[in-house]
Amino acid sequence: MTAGVGGPASTAGGLAGHLDGFVRAVRDAGIPVGISQAVDAAEVLTAVDLLDREQLRHGLAAVLLQRAAQRPAYDVLFDLWWPLSDRPVAPGSADDDAVPGETGDSTLDLPDGADLAQLMREELSRLLLSGDEEALRRFAREAVDQLGRTAPGPSGQSYFSYRVMRALSPDTLVAQLLAGLLGEAERGGLAEQVARQTVRERLAAFRAAVEAEVRRRTAAERGRDKVAKNAVRPLADQVDFLRAQAADLAELRRTVAPLARRLAVRLSARRRHGREGRLDFRRTVRASLGTGGVPVVTHHRPRTVHKPELVVLCDVSGSVAGFSHFTLMLTQALREHFSGVRAFAFVDSTDEVTRFFRPGVDVADAVARIGREADVVGFDGHSDYGTAFEVFADRWASAVGPKTSLLVLGDGRTNYRPPGLPVLADLVRRSRTAHWLNPEPRRLWGSGDSAADRYGEVVDMVECRNAAQLADFVTTL
Repeated sequence: MTAGVGGPASTAGGLAGHLDGFVRAVRDAGIPVGISQAVDAAEVLTAVDLLDREQLRHGLAAVLLQRAAQRPAYDVLFDLWWPLSDRPVAPGSADDDAVPGETGDSTLDLPDGADLAQLMREELSRLLLSGDEEALRRFAREAVDQLGRTAPGPSGQSYFSYRVMRALSPDTLVAQLLAGLLGEAERGGLAEQVARQTVRERLAAFRAAVEAEVRRRTAAERGRDKVAKNAVRPLADQVDFLRAQAADLAELRRTVAPLARRLAVRLSARRRHGREGRLDFRRTVRASLGTGGVPVVTHHRPRTVHKPELVVLCDVSGSVAGFSHFTLMLTQALREHFSGVRAFAFVDSTDEVTRFFRPGVDVADAVARIGREADVVGFDGHSDYGTAFEVFADRWASAVGPKTSLLVLGDGRTNYRPPGLPVLADLVRRSRTAHWLNPEPRRLWGSGDSAADRYGEVVDMVECRNAAQLADFVTTL
């Protein structure tokens, strides 16, 4: 297999343009790529074997990516821009130079009346058992050609991975593959665990190969740019908190921890009076005796740096369930960097939930306990910011003081109930700093039952729909 640099990308100028399109696609996917990195990517083309596709993949990844979390999106785009064959696939066309398994070329010897799907299923079982990755990729290309094609739909797409997987049903081959891998080995031991893991990895590799081939053929029909927009999942730091899935939470945890540390540093730095402590008058006068009484050199007392105190008010109502999970995750991370973090959750009443965030506690368990044990619902379980603020101010008035940073997290939707602006304004006035992170787009503030625009008049309201915007907030704080 070649790296797919033939055709329009075969000349030096064509290859440079092809690389430029790929770099732009990577940048459009949310992966930051600067000019220097683009230049390094061009240098990679002169240093690697362009006929070795995997060498090219890893070489470009080394200069374009900064985090492991960016790799899945990068791999999808690489397969689109540097496919196994760069020639467009014409359904039903014949090509004497086609790679085995390409359109119109079957590697299976089909007798008359044979069941194509069954024969391909048997071939798939043999390849999965052998573990030949290159042969499995070739087979995936052939399977998409033979089983994945259908009449073009309204979108113009005529190849679908679900048709291949439905015809071959690879998940039903697990028992057969385990028997083949284990042989005479005893069941239930370490050998079976290793065999099961091997089967899972090979099945996942086959699915990925089928999906990559479908994307390649769809890109030939509809264009790479259109396919890239739908094929690439948003990076974890760009996923809206309100739409975050369970698969995104693990990466969000890794993103939140350093942001919490930076947030703590930023909030504590705002109170500094300078790089040094207060003037030490006695030492300064004593030192001035050596210069005729002129205080050429001033001396200062050592500045004591205290970790700041933080009060977090979290909306945990159903309308912001995804965001509340994130905010409580942020609260857990902040506890490691603040001397006193007190967390309060509310729906239509407020309760302190600091006790649920002991060091080492899993956030999911803490969220579950808040739902079971915290007294956050006082009436009907619908958001009531005004009542929640009043309950907080009545029961925990001393929690907010001159040394306290106040952080409110919620969408500001009050269900048309009194927003409690005077109470919030008093809390903001008594705190050292106050900020409100809102997971809704700014354009929706003030629409419907949202009082976000009114809250924004008394507290610094910040749009915070994803981890990237949180990072911007921390950076500009």
